[in-house]
Amino acid sequence: MRLFRDPSTAALHLPWVQEVRGRLADLDLLPLLALLPPAGYVPDFITPPPRSPLDRIEDELERVRATPPEQVAKELDIFAGQHGNQLPAAAAPLRRNPRREVPRLVETMALYWTRAVDPFWPRLLALLSADLRYRATRLTQGGPESLFDDLHPTITLDGDWLRIDQPWQGTVELGGRGLLLVPTAFSWQRPSIISVEPWQPTLLYPARGVALWWESAREAPPQLSGLIGATRARILAALDAPQSTTELADRLGVTPGGISQHLAVLTAAAVVARERDGRVVLYGRTPLGDQLAGSASA
Repeated sequence: MRLFRDPSTAALHLPWVQEVRGRLADLDLLPLLALLPPAGYVPDFITPPPRSPLDRIEDELERVRATPPEQVAKELDIFAGQHGNQLPAAAAPLRRNPRREVPRLVETMALYWTRAVDPFWPRLLALLSADLRYRATRLTQGGPESLFDDLHPTITLDGDWLRIDQPWQGTVELGGRGLLLVPTAFSWQRPSIISVEPWQPTLLYPARGVALWWESAREAPPQLSGLIGATRARILAALDAPQSTTELADRLGVTPGGISQHLAVLTAAAVVARERDGRVVLYGRTPLGDQLAGSASA
């Protein structure tokens, strides 16, 4: 939502901004926008850390709705302290009567999700899932040093300390609670943290491949089309990052049933692999598929 306020931060997402802006004209977004400054602290109760990678949006919104009034007041006071000890006018009712205003805020968030995010969720989920698999591989093969080495230029692991270069100054002792890593596609310029109790300490970082999110599917080389057929060649070329059947169908203009049939053949030939990620089955090229796609375009 910050992207609508400051177009300079939306460079990678301008196609999305332009497509969804008209769908939001009748929503009163001011109470939410008032809590989303261009930089600085954002009250954590409107973005609680996920409890599971399988959480649905309904689960996340219910957590916001269930935030205790005293927690809302605590975080709004922290927010006000960074802005001259005064809340923006649009957020003041939330401080005065959180029991009434938080449910209203949640309804607005639900409508915003339905109109602006849900239509793009399969593609976004594929991007985030690919990043998580990459991070898991880095951790398994190289340990924490490898995991954090390329997380973001402002993040460095120094012995037992994880240092994040940002304007906020402070120290967070994990005390055995662990650190939750959450990739994000929209906050792509810098990482952010959640550290106010009782929330799980969380580091949100830009996901890999965000710059490719809005690129159209890559054209398949003619040689590959002649070898395996035009549609299968387009599917193989499009699988630079793991994607679902629905996403491939949308991008390539082929029915989901047709995509599934072609994926079954490509999977049987070991040039594509499938993996279930929660409720979604994602497909990606195998090393053999990478070689086939690469040699055909050489």
